Amino acid sequence: MPLPIGAIGASVLPNVGGWVGGLAVMGSYAGWYKNLKKPSWTPPRAAFGPVWTTLYTSMGYASYLVWRDGGGFEGALTPLAAYGTQLALNWAWTPIFFGCHSLKWGLVDITLLTVAAGTTAALFYQVNQTAGLLMVPYLGWLGIATSLNYWIYVNNREESEKKD
Repeated sequence: MPLPIGAIGASVLPNVGGWVGGLAVMGSYAGWYKNLKKPSWTPPRAAFGPVWTTLYTSMGYASYLVWRDGGGFEGALTPLAAYGTQLALNWAWTPIFFGCHSLKWGLVDITLLTVAAGTTAALFYQVNQTAGLLMVPYLGWLGIATSLNYWIYVNNREESEKKD
């Protein structure tokens, strides 16, 4: 049975924001970011594309399940608004961190993002348990990403404070 067009659209949408943000700041990876002190447990650069594609697709599909089972925007407004909020914070992080070179405001954004994503997962779970569980890998990755942003901020504070 083919996926409904709404499921496909919802699964692709988060990726579009990720692609746009990534393309907008490509130059920062080779220059500015490369020169920052990073922990030994930093994931390899090649991991980020496949991981984010998988996570964006999963969260998008989860939003479709909530929209479908929750009665659309009228019936599932709160969980879908939480989803939209966390998605906006997600999309904002790349330009803040890489585009503006702001380690501090990137950390603020990703901390708020993690809280919003956790709230979204809990609200999704109330509507559709699969949707809530589809958010769990994303929350795990956000834990790593938040820790990484914090470590980079603390260990590059002098450089960061020149910009913030």
